[in-house]
Amino acid sequence: MDWVKGGRGRRSEDPVFFKLLASFLIITTRIASAAVSSVSSSEPSFVFNGFEGADLRLNGGGTVESNGLLRLTNFTKNEVGHAFYPFPFVFFNSSSGGPLSFSTSFVFAIFPQYEDISSHGIAFAITPSTNLTAVLPSQHLGLFNFTNNGDPSNHIVAVELDTIQNREFDDINDNHVGIDVNGLTSISSAPASFFLDSSGLQYENLSLISGEPMRVWADYDGKSMVLNVTLAPLMNPKPERPLLSSKLNLSSIVLDNMYVGFAASTGAAAGSHYILGWSFSMNGEADELDLSKLPSLPPRETEDNTTVKKPEIWIILLPIIIFLFLLIASFGIVHLVKTKKKFSEVVEDWETEYGPHRFSYRDLYRATNGFSDEKVLGNGGFGGVYKGQLPKSKLEIAVKRISHDSRQGMKEFVAEIASIGRLRHRNLVQLLGYCRRRGELLLVYDYMPNSSLEKYIFDRPQQSLNWSQRFKIIRGIAAGLLYLHEEWEQVVIHRDIKASNVLLDAEFNGKLGDFGLARLHDRGSNLQTTRVVGTLGYLAPELSRTGKSTTCSDVFGFGAFLLEVACGKRPIELKTSGIDMVLVDWVMEFLKKGEILEARDRKLGSDFAAEELGLVLRLGLMCSHPSPAARPTMRQVVQYLEGEATLPDISEDDFYVFDSSSRRNKILVDETSWNSCTAATNLSSSFSDSPSSRRN
Repeated sequence: MDWVKGGRGRRSEDPVFFKLLASFLIITTRIASAAVSSVSSSEPSFVFNGFEGADLRLNGGGTVESNGLLRLTNFTKNEVGHAFYPFPFVFFNSSSGGPLSFSTSFVFAIFPQYEDISSHGIAFAITPSTNLTAVLPSQHLGLFNFTNNGDPSNHIVAVELDTIQNREFDDINDNHVGIDVNGLTSISSAPASFFLDSSGLQYENLSLISGEPMRVWADYDGKSMVLNVTLAPLMNPKPERPLLSSKLNLSSIVLDNMYVGFAASTGAAAGSHYILGWSFSMNGEADELDLSKLPSLPPRETEDNTTVKKPEIWIILLPIIIFLFLLIASFGIVHLVKTKKKFSEVVEDWETEYGPHRFSYRDLYRATNGFSDEKVLGNGGFGGVYKGQLPKSKLEIAVKRISHDSRQGMKEFVAEIASIGRLRHRNLVQLLGYCRRRGELLLVYDYMPNSSLEKYIFDRPQQSLNWSQRFKIIRGIAAGLLYLHEEWEQVVIHRDIKASNVLLDAEFNGKLGDFGLARLHDRGSNLQTTRVVGTLGYLAPELSRTGKSTTCSDVFGFGAFLLEVACGKRPIELKTSGIDMVLVDWVMEFLKKGEILEARDRKLGSDFAAEELGLVLRLGLMCSHPSPAARPTMRQVVQYLEGEATLPDISEDDFYVFDSSSRRNKILVDETSWNSCTAATNLSSSFSDSPSSRRN
């Protein structure tokens, strides 16, 4: 107090002292303020209740409206929009070697160009860079392209709000929420909805393209490594139960410094994507948004950026609509006549006995949306294959279109189809029936949702099959072939056994398809008996001499199938040197070295049953023997695969012609060996492939 009093006493006497004291206090205050400001700015979090004045990194269609609304796209087709927070965050704990926790919440809205026809979706993304220049619009959401989708080097984590169902990414529907890592095939997804209670029994669906603002929460726990994603309408509180909860180790995905932001894209149909507010926090829960401060959404817009016409426009449009309605009605009868002609079919008297197997062209046309390109499953040697759904039963089907202009032999042709339609085995694709119209034949099969085995074996599949799945498929196809050769009332020769003709159902059970179609397609045609039908690499050597398919030639094709499934290589591959690599010769080299397991597909890694793999490789060689009589029957093959019989030892001496350069000169098929192969086959009537059954 004395010092103060003394100071006050000196105030009037020494103004210099007072000025120094005031300056000291001002400097101290500024230092304290700077320290507080520094601490505040170092906090790894932010909140934007609207984006007015926000210094975001924008590119593409990204822009901030005058009212603070963040718009990513603007009713432009094939457009990409990005918006990222300008500074990176530390996502990886170098001391613990694990990912850090984070939390975010944002409000979004999607305006489609037309009601119920959406552009593509929007995604919250964590990326190593804000410069995403090599990305594509449409289904790639402005995050990836055709070549880098699924590449681990992307280091991208995203929560997608997807409004288009893309089959190539295994989307569950056209209105879903998904968690993506380095690609657009979600590791976890669910239809857009929110739970009304914690039990998960009561929920409400939401439409992402409704134009209504919705709120998303994404919370990641770095310790438990669980990412929770929750969705709800704007005014609803955060649901107790998240929509998605996925175990996700981000240690190898996130880098030390990562950016957070949004990406959106449009495709053939345009639309607008908006973000109204956004909060984010590292190692803590994101702050709540102040909903009262969020910017308003604009009026719904059309492609030319004009507001939707007001209801009064109907006063002008109503007379036009009435006129058009009357015009359409006046042409109704003409249209019905043309439609009837379009779907007209000729059913001859002899076809009545096959009636239960015949489908109407109208039903198949509607089931496949008029055989549209969007329904194409593939194209083979005989025509295109289309996915469809029968209008009444809702049964999913696959329809193969075959051109068949010849009327000669049509009765026998249809009779044979009806006979094959009676084949019943769990490892054969079921032929349900046919439709004959003008110069076209349509064959109807059960639909196989997982496509062909070839998709999972060759090239660079997004999903590879493990050994257990492959061995299960091999045994199933062997059982199906045994049924065709020995267990049905007639002998059926397949003639084209390969991975592309093995289809997979929803549980990845193998089913042999296209059985008999090569021969069936030839019925009614003027063909030579020496014509060889099949695929190079799967054809038995004796076919070049005789032109006759037998059960033994089927076994040879099955041997090639065994080796391609076990080795992940095609029977014949052209190397960069220009020299063909013959798979049988290649496997035989490993057998000679006593290292046959080294011929396995490297995608199997070390997770395989060595005894089973060795059995399949040796059995593949045995079935590929150049002499038909030396090959096992399909009954023996099934016994070997089921462990009911022991596979004989084989050596290089047993394969005396596996030198491709001398194969043509050394292969000799004696009549006794040939007769042993054809004896059972000749018991067949309509399914026999003897010269007498062909039309010359």
